[in-house]
Amino acid sequence: MPMYEYKCDDCGVIFEVMQKFSDAPLTKCTSCGGGVKKQISQTAFSLKGGGWYQQGYSGGAAAPACSSGSGSEAGGCAGCPKASNA
Repeated sequence: MPMYEYKCDDCGVIFEVMQKFSDAPLTKCTSCGGGVKKQISQTAFSLKGGGWYQQGYSGGAAAPACSSGSGSEAGGCAGCPKASNA
């Protein structure tokens, strides 16, 4: 579940609440009961390093060795990483 950040209009306290996407936004401060506004905060999600992008989604990558056809003589694709583990 995502974390949402709220700021109280009355006392100025900033607090976080774990809510479902389907939950209604909070309207009252947990400290004083005043009105609150949902804040826009920086996400903790980031993609770092080479990973999946360089291994298959960059513009210069070759077509995958496997096809959706019937496979090779070993019953799979010799170019797939799983084929070497069999």
